[in-house]
Amino acid sequence: MAVYQAIKLGYRYIDGAWDYTNSAEAGEGVRRAIQEGIVKREDLFITSKLWNNYHKREHAFEQAKLENEAWGLGYLDLFLIHFPISLEFIPFEELRWPCFWSDKEQTKVTPLAKVPISETWKALEDMVQTPENPNGFVRSIGVSNFQAQLIYDVLSYAKIPPSVLQIEHHPYLTQPDLIKLAQDNNIAVTGYSTFGPQSFLEMNHKGALKTESLFELEIIKKIAEKHGKTPGQVLLRWCTQRNVIVIPKSNNVNRLKENLDSTSFDLTEEELNLISSLDRGLRFNNSNSLGFPIFA
Repeated sequence: MAVYQAIKLGYRYIDGAWDYTNSAEAGEGVRRAIQEGIVKREDLFITSKLWNNYHKREHAFEQAKLENEAWGLGYLDLFLIHFPISLEFIPFEELRWPCFWSDKEQTKVTPLAKVPISETWKALEDMVQTPENPNGFVRSIGVSNFQAQLIYDVLSYAKIPPSVLQIEHHPYLTQPDLIKLAQDNNIAVTGYSTFGPQSFLEMNHKGALKTESLFELEIIKKIAEKHGKTPGQVLLRWCTQRNVIVIPKSNNVNRLKENLDSTSFDLTEEELNLISSLDRGLRFNNSNSLGFPIFA
């Protein structure tokens, strides 16, 4: 229902993933919107992601096909490697959505598996529909949570280069050098968790709980007041004016409308720099506590 309502309001980019466990429900909302004539399939851009347990070629194909079937739309517009780590394969019938765990009780962290990113990337390339591969069911491919050296690595052998890099991005974690690297290589950047700690409060994230809300910072509040906008709109516009794609999450209709209206004004260069100066290198989405220091 949330996806259907978002499409009715004007949203056309839907960001999903195997690990979110809701692709079938999201696909149902999309199909309803198409059946009612609100949109055509080609008007929409659907993203999903390959989870860590399925980096080996045959498992990557199996998960990707299951994900495509769950959406029920014929193809995915973008398919990303969710994290640059490979975990041991767990058969789908044993644990459908393992996250980082190997048991339903989430007491055992899944061990790493020795699968190179090059194998996984080649599998994704072979999913892409091209004149030579008409049976492909993915239109473009990319990476998520990758750092500079891994991007260089993928670019060194990719026949189809990454079209998108998705990263955590907010004023507490600006990552300017990584963004420049991606954009200089014609890789579009999508930022998630644009509102910083706000996105992690529902998870009782310890770091988020003790971090001042970006919505409450005087710098953000004053800029919002000047433009007659909300702090959330200011944070979104700070991204989009710097060519960073945003994927804000909300089930609130008014908030969804506000988010869509975030491009109706421009921040000054001074305001953009002022917001960027809030950078603390503060990352909320990491797996250090599980023994996977991806961003070390």
